[in-house]
Amino acid sequence: MTAEGSHRITRLAGMPAVTLRVTEGSLACYRTHTHQEYSVGVVDAGEAVFDHPGGPHKVSAGAVVLIEPGVPHSCNPFSGSPWSYRMLFIEADWLHRLMATHFERAHPLVALRFHTRRLTTPAATAQVDQLCRAVDHTNAKDLAAERLAQQLCHWLRTVTEPEAPADRPSLPAALAPATFILRFKAAVGVTPGEFLRDRQINGARQLIASGVNLADAAYAMGFADQAHMQRAFKARHAMTPGRFARRAAQGT
Repeated sequence: MTAEGSHRITRLAGMPAVTLRVTEGSLACYRTHTHQEYSVGVVDAGEAVFDHPGGPHKVSAGAVVLIEPGVPHSCNPFSGSPWSYRMLFIEADWLHRLMATHFERAHPLVALRFHTRRLTTPAATAQVDQLCRAVDHTNAKDLAAERLAQQLCHWLRTVTEPEAPADRPSLPAALAPATFILRFKAAVGVTPGEFLRDRQINGARQLIASGVNLADAAYAMGFADQAHMQRAFKARHAMTPGRFARRAAQGT
Protein backbone atom coordinates (compact mmCIF):
# COMPACT_ATOMS: atom_id res chain seq x y z
CA MET A 1 0.00 0.00 0.00
CA THR A 2 1.35 3.43 -0.93
CA ALA A 3 1.21 6.63 1.13
CA GLU A 4 -1.94 7.45 -0.84
CA GLY A 5 -3.59 4.36 0.64
CA SER A 6 -6.24 2.36 -1.19
CA HIS A 7 -9.25 4.00 -2.81
CA ARG A 8 -12.51 2.63 -4.13
CA ILE A 9 -15.28 4.53 -5.95
CA THR A 10 -18.86 3.20 -6.05
CA ARG A 11 -21.87 4.60 -7.91
CA LEU A 12 -25.27 2.89 -7.88
CA ALA A 13 -26.70 2.30 -11.34
CA GLY A 14 -30.13 3.26 -10.02
CA MET A 15 -28.89 6.44 -8.32
CA PRO A 16 -25.88 7.94 -10.16
CA ALA A 17 -26.31 11.23 -8.28
CA VAL A 18 -24.71 9.60 -5.21
CA THR A 19 -21.05 8.52 -5.24
CA LEU A 20 -19.21 6.72 -2.44
CA ARG A 21 -15.46 7.01 -1.95
CA VAL A 22 -13.77 4.55 0.40
CA THR A 23 -10.18 5.40 1.40
CA GLU A 24 -8.13 3.17 3.68
CA GLY A 25 -4.73 3.69 5.28
CA SER A 26 -4.00 7.05 3.68
CA LEU A 27 -1.16 9.41 4.53
CA ALA A 28 -1.93 11.74 1.63
CA CYS A 29 -2.45 15.44 2.34
CA TYR A 30 -5.04 17.53 0.50
CA ARG A 31 -4.74 21.14 -0.52
CA THR A 32 -7.71 23.29 0.55
CA HIS A 33 -10.44 22.69 -2.02
CA THR A 34 -14.18 22.71 -2.67
CA HIS A 35 -16.71 20.28 -4.16
CA GLN A 36 -19.77 20.90 -6.29
CA GLU A 37 -21.60 18.20 -4.35
CA TYR A 38 -22.74 17.91 -0.76
CA SER A 39 -20.21 15.77 1.12
CA VAL A 40 -21.15 13.48 4.02
CA GLY A 41 -18.35 11.41 5.50
CA VAL A 42 -17.38 9.27 8.45
CA VAL A 43 -13.91 8.54 9.84
CA ASP A 44 -13.38 4.79 10.13
CA ALA A 45 -9.88 4.67 11.67
CA GLY A 46 -7.08 6.97 12.73
CA GLU A 47 -7.22 10.72 13.26
CA ALA A 48 -7.27 13.76 10.97
CA VAL A 49 -7.48 17.54 11.08
CA PHE A 50 -10.67 18.82 9.49
CA ASP A 51 -10.05 22.41 8.40
CA HIS A 52 -13.08 24.46 7.30
CA PRO A 53 -14.53 27.96 7.89
CA GLY A 54 -15.72 26.91 11.37
CA GLY A 55 -12.58 24.91 12.24
CA PRO A 56 -10.07 23.48 12.43
CA HIS A 57 -11.21 20.42 14.35
CA LYS A 58 -9.47 17.17 15.17
CA VAL A 59 -11.63 14.21 14.11
CA SER A 60 -11.18 10.55 14.98
CA ALA A 61 -12.92 7.23 14.36
CA GLY A 62 -16.68 7.68 14.42
CA ALA A 63 -16.71 11.40 13.66
CA VAL A 64 -19.04 12.58 10.90
CA VAL A 65 -18.10 15.52 8.66
CA LEU A 66 -20.63 17.51 6.62
CA ILE A 67 -19.65 19.96 3.87
CA GLU A 68 -21.84 22.08 1.60
CA PRO A 69 -20.96 22.72 -2.07
CA GLY A 70 -18.45 25.51 -2.53
CA VAL A 71 -17.18 25.44 1.07
CA PRO A 72 -13.34 25.37 1.16
CA HIS A 73 -11.96 22.62 3.35
CA SER A 74 -9.26 20.02 3.79
CA CYS A 75 -8.99 16.89 5.90
CA ASN A 76 -5.46 15.59 6.46
CA PRO A 77 -3.89 12.88 8.64
CA PHE A 78 -3.01 13.94 12.18
CA SER A 79 0.65 13.62 13.28
CA GLY A 80 1.64 11.74 10.15
CA SER A 81 -0.41 8.63 10.98
CA PRO A 82 -2.61 6.88 8.39
CA TRP A 83 -6.36 7.23 8.55
CA SER A 84 -9.39 5.71 6.81
CA TYR A 85 -12.73 7.21 5.87
CA ARG A 86 -15.83 6.89 3.70
CA MET A 87 -17.35 9.88 1.92
CA LEU A 88 -20.67 10.26 0.12
CA PHE A 89 -20.79 12.89 -2.62
CA ILE A 90 -24.38 13.92 -3.42
CA GLU A 91 -25.17 15.99 -6.52
CA ALA A 92 -26.61 19.34 -5.44
CA ASP A 93 -29.38 19.85 -8.01
CA TRP A 94 -30.68 16.32 -7.53
CA LEU A 95 -30.71 16.72 -3.75
CA HIS A 96 -32.41 20.14 -3.93
CA ARG A 97 -35.27 18.68 -5.97
CA LEU A 98 -35.57 15.71 -3.65
CA MET A 99 -35.48 17.77 -0.46
CA ALA A 100 -37.89 20.41 -1.76
CA THR A 101 -40.52 17.69 -1.92
CA HIS A 102 -39.49 16.29 1.44
CA PHE A 103 -39.61 19.71 3.13
CA GLU A 104 -42.91 20.50 1.33
CA ARG A 105 -41.61 23.91 0.34
CA ALA A 106 -43.63 26.19 -1.96
CA HIS A 107 -40.41 27.42 -3.60
CA PRO A 108 -37.57 25.34 -5.02
CA LEU A 109 -34.51 25.01 -2.82
CA VAL A 110 -31.32 26.74 -3.90
CA ALA A 111 -29.19 25.40 -1.04
CA LEU A 112 -29.12 23.38 2.15
CA ARG A 113 -27.09 24.49 5.16
CA PHE A 114 -25.81 22.00 7.70
CA HIS A 115 -26.48 22.98 11.31
CA THR A 116 -22.90 21.97 12.07
CA ARG A 117 -20.08 20.51 9.98
CA ARG A 118 -18.96 17.99 12.59
CA LEU A 119 -20.97 15.40 14.51
CA THR A 120 -19.63 12.94 17.08
CA THR A 121 -22.79 11.29 18.39
CA PRO A 122 -23.16 7.50 18.05
CA ALA A 123 -26.51 8.04 16.32
CA ALA A 124 -24.95 10.18 13.57
CA THR A 125 -22.10 7.69 13.11
CA ALA A 126 -24.56 4.81 12.82
CA GLN A 127 -26.74 6.68 10.32
CA VAL A 128 -23.89 7.64 7.98
CA ASP A 129 -22.42 4.14 8.29
CA GLN A 130 -25.79 2.71 7.27
CA LEU A 131 -26.05 5.04 4.26
CA CYS A 132 -22.53 4.19 3.11
CA ARG A 133 -23.18 0.46 3.50
CA ALA A 134 -26.38 0.76 1.46
CA VAL A 135 -24.38 2.22 -1.44
CA ASP A 136 -21.36 -0.05 -0.98
CA HIS A 137 -23.05 -3.38 -0.30
CA THR A 138 -22.60 -6.06 -2.91
CA ASN A 139 -26.36 -6.29 -3.36
CA ALA A 140 -26.81 -2.52 -3.45
CA LYS A 141 -28.22 -2.64 -6.98
CA ASP A 142 -31.09 -4.76 -5.67
CA LEU A 143 -32.17 -1.97 -3.31
CA ALA A 144 -34.91 0.31 -4.54
CA ALA A 145 -33.39 3.71 -5.31
CA GLU A 146 -36.50 5.36 -3.89
CA ARG A 147 -35.99 3.66 -0.53
CA LEU A 148 -32.39 4.82 -0.24
CA ALA A 149 -33.36 8.34 -1.35
CA GLN A 150 -36.03 8.53 1.32
CA GLN A 151 -33.61 7.27 3.96
CA LEU A 152 -31.12 9.95 2.91
CA CYS A 153 -33.76 12.69 2.96
CA HIS A 154 -35.13 11.66 6.33
CA TRP A 155 -31.72 11.96 7.97
CA LEU A 156 -30.62 15.11 6.14
CA ARG A 157 -33.79 16.84 7.26
CA THR A 158 -32.58 16.52 10.86
CA VAL A 159 -29.17 18.12 10.17
CA THR A 160 -29.91 20.80 7.55
CA GLU A 161 -31.85 24.01 7.05
CA PRO A 162 -33.34 24.67 3.60
CA GLU A 163 -32.72 27.91 1.72
CA ALA A 164 -35.13 29.28 -0.91
CA PRO A 165 -34.36 31.99 -3.53
CA ALA A 166 -35.92 34.71 -1.37
CA ASP A 167 -33.55 33.84 1.48
CA ARG A 168 -30.47 34.97 -0.43
CA PRO A 169 -29.20 38.51 0.17
CA SER A 170 -28.88 40.92 -2.71
CA LEU A 171 -25.38 41.71 -3.96
CA PRO A 172 -23.89 45.13 -4.64
CA ALA A 173 -24.04 46.20 -8.28
CA ALA A 174 -20.27 46.61 -8.72
CA LEU A 175 -17.01 46.47 -6.79
CA ALA A 176 -13.45 47.41 -7.60
CA PRO A 177 -11.46 44.24 -8.50
CA ALA A 178 -9.22 44.41 -5.42
CA THR A 179 -12.20 44.97 -3.12
CA PHE A 180 -14.09 42.12 -4.76
CA ILE A 181 -11.16 39.72 -4.24
CA LEU A 182 -10.83 40.68 -0.56
CA ARG A 183 -14.56 40.37 0.10
CA PHE A 184 -14.81 37.13 -1.86
CA LYS A 185 -12.02 35.50 0.13
CA ALA A 186 -13.45 36.77 3.42
CA ALA A 187 -16.85 35.28 2.56
CA VAL A 188 -15.84 32.07 0.78
CA GLY A 189 -12.40 31.30 2.22
CA VAL A 190 -10.48 31.16 -1.07
CA THR A 191 -9.66 33.68 -3.80
CA PRO A 192 -11.81 33.84 -6.95
CA GLY A 193 -8.95 32.24 -8.87
CA GLU A 194 -8.73 29.31 -6.44
CA PHE A 195 -12.51 28.95 -6.51
CA LEU A 196 -12.52 28.77 -10.32
CA ARG A 197 -9.70 26.22 -10.30
CA ASP A 198 -11.77 24.03 -7.99
CA ARG A 199 -14.68 24.35 -10.41
CA GLN A 200 -12.40 23.18 -13.21
CA ILE A 201 -11.21 20.17 -11.22
CA ASN A 202 -14.70 19.23 -10.05
CA GLY A 203 -15.97 19.50 -13.61
CA ALA A 204 -13.15 17.28 -14.83
CA ARG A 205 -13.92 14.76 -12.08
CA GLN A 206 -17.54 14.55 -13.18
CA LEU A 207 -16.57 14.15 -16.84
CA ILE A 208 -14.04 11.42 -16.03
CA ALA A 209 -16.57 9.59 -13.85
CA SER A 210 -19.00 9.62 -16.78
CA GLY A 211 -16.43 7.97 -19.05
CA VAL A 212 -14.81 10.93 -20.84
CA ASN A 213 -11.12 10.29 -21.53
CA LEU A 214 -8.52 12.32 -19.65
CA ALA A 215 -7.31 14.43 -22.56
CA ASP A 216 -10.85 15.43 -23.55
CA ALA A 217 -11.75 16.21 -19.92
CA ALA A 218 -8.67 18.44 -19.59
CA TYR A 219 -9.53 20.28 -22.82
CA ALA A 220 -13.23 20.66 -21.93
CA MET A 221 -12.41 22.21 -18.55
CA GLY A 222 -9.82 24.65 -19.91
CA PHE A 223 -6.58 23.14 -18.62
CA ALA A 224 -3.44 23.90 -20.59
CA ASP A 225 -2.84 20.17 -21.07
CA GLN A 226 -3.43 16.81 -19.41
CA ALA A 227 -0.34 17.14 -17.21
CA HIS A 228 -1.64 20.47 -15.88
CA MET A 229 -4.94 18.81 -14.94
CA GLN A 230 -3.13 15.88 -13.33
CA ARG A 231 -1.08 18.09 -11.00
CA ALA A 232 -4.09 20.13 -9.90
CA PHE A 233 -6.33 17.05 -9.55
CA LYS A 234 -3.85 15.11 -7.40
CA ALA A 235 -3.24 18.09 -5.10
CA ARG A 236 -6.95 18.19 -4.23
CA HIS A 237 -8.04 14.55 -4.45
CA ALA A 238 -4.88 12.67 -3.39
CA MET A 239 -5.00 10.48 -6.50
CA THR A 240 -4.26 11.02 -10.17
CA PRO A 241 -7.11 11.44 -12.68
CA GLY A 242 -6.10 8.12 -14.24
CA ARG A 243 -6.38 6.30 -10.94
CA PHE A 244 -9.72 7.97 -10.25
CA ALA A 245 -10.97 6.91 -13.72
CA ARG A 246 -10.01 3.28 -13.07
CA ARG A 247 -11.67 3.25 -9.63
CA ALA A 248 -14.82 4.91 -11.03
CA ALA A 249 -15.02 2.39 -13.87
CA GLN A 250 -14.64 -0.53 -11.46
CA GLY A 251 -17.32 0.86 -9.16
CA THR A 252 -19.99 1.55 -11.77
